[in-house]
Amino acid sequence: MACGLVNKRRRSAVNANPDDPTSEATPGANGDHAFGQAPPSPGAPPMVTLPSRKVFAERAQRLRQLAERLPTMTAYLRFMAMIVEAQHRVVQLPRPSLVGGAQLAMTHGIPPLSLDGLWRDMSWAEDLDALLVELDGHVVAPQRAWFDALRDLPVAERVELARAVLAGQPLALEQRGMAPLMGAALQVAWTRQARSLPVPPPRPAGAVSALCPCCGAPAVGSLVQIGMARSRVRYLQCGLCASEWYAERARCAQCGDSKDLDYCGLEDEQGERVLPVQAETCDHCHSYLKWVNREWEAAADPLADDLASLALDMMIADRDLARRAFNPLLVLGEPA
Repeated sequence: MACGLVNKRRRSAVNANPDDPTSEATPGANGDHAFGQAPPSPGAPPMVTLPSRKVFAERAQRLRQLAERLPTMTAYLRFMAMIVEAQHRVVQLPRPSLVGGAQLAMTHGIPPLSLDGLWRDMSWAEDLDALLVELDGHVVAPQRAWFDALRDLPVAERVELARAVLAGQPLALEQRGMAPLMGAALQVAWTRQARSLPVPPPRPAGAVSALCPCCGAPAVGSLVQIGMARSRVRYLQCGLCASEWYAERARCAQCGDSKDLDYCGLEDEQGERVLPVQAETCDHCHSYLKWVNREWEAAADPLADDLASLALDMMIADRDLARRAFNPLLVLGEPA
């Protein structure tokens, strides 16, 4: 399917369009709150939500839907769906809990599952082995070579690969094929622990507002939610543990600027929207992060739709903007 790039400047809050994720809602008789402010209480949308029990199952289903819609990406998206389906099975395996000190960490403003402090203690190694077992009978050439290489990788090299994936570092060619499955294991380990937190941590503020309050990882993208409590409210979704936290709708998630925002989307030859995804670009900090709008498609998923919208990244590549998304299933190579 041929795609074109469509740019849309941020609109004023006056006469806001509810179908446009670039617009802000203004308070009114229907109880809407201004997206440039924290929602009021009572009955306000939650500031932080922990990952759903169905997050991997729903993501796998979304990937399969996208595979049917995008013929040029069918094989890739089906393969990623297979990995995510394995994640859904492995995340249910029992592992020791690491959230005993969660309340103390939150009291001091520290993510209770900080990836900097806990990445060696997490169960990612066991979860990686479990994923390899789950996928062994389904992997065929050309994936078989890197699959076997990862299974035979020495422990020290596995640890180094895990560290590099968590840091979002570009990887050498021989590591790139192994990295998405390592990223899948890391997601399983952190998502399991995030689900077991007794309460969500506070919403992050200030310099760390773009980082997950549960684990400290960057977001994979923005999500405009639907439903009774969260309708039309923007959240950031963690690329590692899938927790979500509230973010003002008319501000750059990275720097907080509200003046230099632009929105880019994909349309087909008939001028129809290809995916419920736009890239929010900021000329102030020279970065971008994708929006996924569930008002446009209820099944949309920030991570799945990020994988399916790589054409959008390619089309804005010449604008010298840094991609801020952290998607452990999407591994970049070494810079040219």
